[in-house]
Amino acid sequence: MAIPDYQTLMRPLLEVLGDNKEHPLREIKEHLAAHFSLTPDEREQMLPSGVATLFTDRVSWARYYLQRAGMLQQPRRSVYQLTDAGRTLLRDVKGPVSTVQLKERSSEFRQWVEGGRAVTSTPRPEADSTLEQQSTPEEVLAGAYQNLRRVVESDLLARLRTCSPGFFEQVVVRLLVAMGYGGSLQDAGKAIGRTGDEGIDGIINEDRLGLDVVYVQAKRWVTTVGRPEIQQFAGALAGKRARKGVFITTSAFSGEARSYVGSIEPKIILIGGDQLATYMFEHNVGVALTSAYEVKKVDADFFDED
Repeated sequence: MAIPDYQTLMRPLLEVLGDNKEHPLREIKEHLAAHFSLTPDEREQMLPSGVATLFTDRVSWARYYLQRAGMLQQPRRSVYQLTDAGRTLLRDVKGPVSTVQLKERSSEFRQWVEGGRAVTSTPRPEADSTLEQQSTPEEVLAGAYQNLRRVVESDLLARLRTCSPGFFEQVVVRLLVAMGYGGSLQDAGKAIGRTGDEGIDGIINEDRLGLDVVYVQAKRWVTTVGRPEIQQFAGALAGKRARKGVFITTSAFSGEARSYVGSIEPKIILIGGDQLATYMFEHNVGVALTSAYEVKKVDADFFDED
C-alpha cells in the first residue's frame, strides 16, 4: 500500500501510546510500519530532497502536530507518551484524527495555525491551507523545487537544440570538465571537436592524470538515435582499440540502441537530451543561482541537559 499521509498516521500513533507508557520514537515507527503493512522498499522511499525517508518525515510531522496540540509529551529525548488531553481525544474521537480535531480541542494549536492572531469566528482561509493538505511542509517544498527544476531542465534542452554545433561542443566540454573529466577546461577543449575521425568527435582524459581516455560522440539531433549510429560509433572505438566511449545527443535513443550497448564491448554510455539537461542542472552548467533557502530544524542535542 502507499505510505499514509501524516494526518492518517495521527490516530494510529495515539493508539500506540494508548497504554499510557513511555515509548521511544523508534518503537513508534516500527508499530506504525507494521500497522500499515509497509514493505522495506516503501519504508526506504526517499523524499525528493534525499535528506530523509518519506515515512520518517510523515511520522515526524504527525508527532509534531500532536505534540504542538498538547496531545503528546516528551519526558526524555526521542521518548513520548500521551497527555491527559491525548487520552481524552483518543477516547472521544472514534474515527480518524486530523488537524480539525486538534484545532477544536486546543486553542494554542488553533492560534498557532492561524499565525498567532486572536481566534475569530471566521479564521483566515490561507492559515489552514498548508496544514489541511495531505503533504508535509518538506514534501510541499520539495515538490515545488522539483517543478521548478523540471521547467529549467526543459528550457535548457530547448536551447541546446537550437544552438550551433560548435556551441554545443563547448557545452559538452564544460559539462565533462564539471563532472571531473578532461583535466582543465583548456585541455578538454583541445580534445573535443578536433578529430572527426571515423565517427569520433573527440577524445578526453578520464581523469586529471590522463591514465585512461574516453572517446566522445556529441550530436545535436532532434530525431531518435538508433542502433546503426551506435554500431558505427562502436566500430570506430574498436578501430582505436578503445575501451570506453560516451555518445551524447540532444534527442533520445531507441530501445534497440540501448539494448545493443548492453551486449557489447567496449563500454558505451548513452546520454540523451533529458539526462544531458539533468547533468547540466546538477553540475551548474548553463544555469545561474537566483535564490537559496536554508531548511532548519531544532537541534535536539542542544537542549539535552543530561
